Amino acid sequence: MRPDELLDAALQLPENERIALAARLLESVPPDETGLSIDDPNLAHELDRRFNDPGEGVPASELWDHQE
Repeated sequence: MRPDELLDAALQLPENERIALAARLLESVPPDETGLSIDDPNLAHELDRRFNDPGEGVPASELWDHQE
């Protein structure tokens, strides 16, 4: 079964079964080794800091130029 077919079949399940399936899938993935979490208040603080002070960053155009 192709992934898109599997997704279509999973979306036909009742909500409680989709939640259980999603939980089991997430349990099968190794933990994130970066230590970062979207729920981490320090991450939210850092994102706010960067948003409010964009002058410290490197322009995206400069990053793209270095990738070529």
